[in-house]
Amino acid sequence: MKLATLKDGSRDGRLVVVSRDLRQALSAGSIAPTMQFAIEHWSWVRKPLESLYDALNTQVSAQAFPFEPLHVMAPLPRTHQFVDASAFLNHGEILSRAMNVAPKLTPGVPVLVQRQSDEFWGPCDDYPLRTEADNADLEGEFAVILDDTPSGCTPSEAEKFVRLVTVLNDMSMRAHVLRELQMGFGFFHAKTAPVFAPVAVTPDELGSAWQRGRVHLDLHITRNGEWFGEPNGAEMDWSFGELIAYLAYNRNLRAGTILGSGTVSNRDWQKAGSACLAEKRALEQIAFGEPRSAFLGYGDRVRLEALDRQKLSIFGAIDHTIVAAPIGPKRVADLG
Repeated sequence: MKLATLKDGSRDGRLVVVSRDLRQALSAGSIAPTMQFAIEHWSWVRKPLESLYDALNTQVSAQAFPFEPLHVMAPLPRTHQFVDASAFLNHGEILSRAMNVAPKLTPGVPVLVQRQSDEFWGPCDDYPLRTEADNADLEGEFAVILDDTPSGCTPSEAEKFVRLVTVLNDMSMRAHVLRELQMGFGFFHAKTAPVFAPVAVTPDELGSAWQRGRVHLDLHITRNGEWFGEPNGAEMDWSFGELIAYLAYNRNLRAGTILGSGTVSNRDWQKAGSACLAEKRALEQIAFGEPRSAFLGYGDRVRLEALDRQKLSIFGAIDHTIVAAPIGPKRVADLG
């Protein structure tokens, strides 16, 4: 099943079911008005939503309308908790090698960071950059959206609470990363609002691409139409089940919690490329003694899309442009 959130002028949008080929959609408002409502009441909305999805894929409906990513928000436009991992150790190893530093990792313990969760960007929204001096970077990731998840669950148990899977571009402002890391508390200026794919899908929609709590799909990334990378999610050193279990060690996780994989990174980077500029620049530093790729600037266009073996899009594409942030603050009243 594929779900999305249409823009309707409100903060949480309107839930729709999207056809498997991403061409048509049906309003799900009579079942669940919003994605958050659906996740919080999954046990009794799942079957009606699946029936709507099956009907959309097998018969013509007068109520169906063309699905247009330009008109959607993030699948879950805001939530109570967003946690990001760094589950691809190859990514950290490349950065550490380039900087000639040894990371302070504890064996058996994943790296997780609490992130902002009050605002996410839609797949085609222009992305506002305050200044190019912030050294904006893209970061391609997979993510899961959880149902209520009990404290103390095992990795195999935790995986059963994954309700939806999606893709995000976890935008980073590299000029602020080192300073905030050295402060030892968390990211604020370094990590701005992430951008999400048009749809989120149930794990069964991935078929054999969902194995061992990992997304076995290439994440195709271009910058200004040029190939940037296509790393595969199968190389996660920590599965989503393991990450969830660690996060839920002594706390309950409530419905709507989003967990990101961290930057997708493959050991065969010569073939797979990268999913972020920091890694690409680190590889250039190692190879040439200096980074050669510029950070994102005004007018740059970034596209991320996961394709199945038939080269069909699973989640739709993140396709957005970096723009200068408007002068002055945006009033809360303008947000709907």
